[in-house]
Amino acid sequence: MGENFKFDSPTNISLAGSDALFNVLGYKTISVFLVLGICSVGIVGNVMVVLVVLTTRDMRTPTNCYLVSLALADLTVLVAAGLPNISDSLAGTWIYGHAGCLGITYFQYLGINVSSCSITAFTVERYIAICHPMRAHTMCTVSRAKRIIAFVWILTSVYCMLWFFLVDINVNKNRQLECGYRVSRNLYLPVYLLDFALFFVTPLLLATVLYGLIGRALFLSSVSHQAKAQAEHWKDRSNRERNGGDAEGSKAAGHTRARGPRSSRKQVTKMLAVVVVLFALLWMPYRTLVLVNSFVDNPYLDPWFLLFCRVCVYANSAINPVVYSLMSQKFRAAFQKLCHCGEGSRQRSVYMAPGNCTAVRESSVQTQGKQTLLLASEKTMSAPTQQQQLQTPGQIKSPCIASRITQVPASANVMGKGVPQMWSGQ
Repeated sequence: MGENFKFDSPTNISLAGSDALFNVLGYKTISVFLVLGICSVGIVGNVMVVLVVLTTRDMRTPTNCYLVSLALADLTVLVAAGLPNISDSLAGTWIYGHAGCLGITYFQYLGINVSSCSITAFTVERYIAICHPMRAHTMCTVSRAKRIIAFVWILTSVYCMLWFFLVDINVNKNRQLECGYRVSRNLYLPVYLLDFALFFVTPLLLATVLYGLIGRALFLSSVSHQAKAQAEHWKDRSNRERNGGDAEGSKAAGHTRARGPRSSRKQVTKMLAVVVVLFALLWMPYRTLVLVNSFVDNPYLDPWFLLFCRVCVYANSAINPVVYSLMSQKFRAAFQKLCHCGEGSRQRSVYMAPGNCTAVRESSVQTQGKQTLLLASEKTMSAPTQQQQLQTPGQIKSPCIASRITQVPASANVMGKGVPQMWSGQ
């Protein structure tokens, strides 16, 4: 059974077994449904990543541009490797012909290699942004990220054209068609070793060094900030004694604004580090198996372990959107908005009639660092009554005054004289 197993395909991902293996209903069922489920989740998730970055202006950052490139590469892997694998398992033979063999093999390697390059690109971008913030203003820009992404895709596309000359349709011992090698498998060893070095070992070594430097920079920055905050503590106390609560509130607001960018940088860096770790762990079984089998006379071809390798490869391409949603508030909010699940803070309109007014109001009031939500319920008031409440010298004398919601200052008396400040006449 091992000799007939289609591990010697150029992709090493599309695995079709012998007749004995395909007669095992349990293996076929688990293989098809597991791969189909992972590919479905991955395709939907990566499409959502591309859509939210392209349609949301605040999401168009250099880092997110690289994540879009990674999402497109993962989509290529899932469509070109996962879906044909399902048909391979069901049909037991290659059904896409010669052109399909060339195209699917090409796009599989294109997606795999571009995903590795995209991970390397955003790792370098994070290193520059955190360890060299002055250079980041000129080097970490959206336009520069787009140029780098275009260069990566073009260069990798040219490199992967090599596979057009290395694969062909073959007939195996069971008289079934398969997408396989044109020449002896041993001649492909340099290609596999080059892929292993360029698109797995090098990115991981570089990521290990750069994230080590990033972690060191963030740690030193945190220690420096704590020392500075401790030194300013006594100044804060003296300012409170001299100026009262206003100084305390302004100082607290300053600390909150200072913590915001640092917290955001750490959050993004942690998320990207998780993506790199998952890339290393989930690609390790496949890369190791190919490397070991390239040097042994009797390759290890256990069907269940091969299924495990496939699942890890597809899971790597499907799990990134889940990581973004769990670790990034911006991505989570953008996904919810895209799915129409988020409830935005909507301003409610004021409807006017000649004799009475129905007003629904929401306003946000900030007092001493705490936010209180005032919700004015619907009230039906006669025209003279409302005019008496809202009319002041210089205002338009109208039976009903429609107004916009405004932010009430902390010092405003909301329930007393400060009420007219919430209602700016149109």
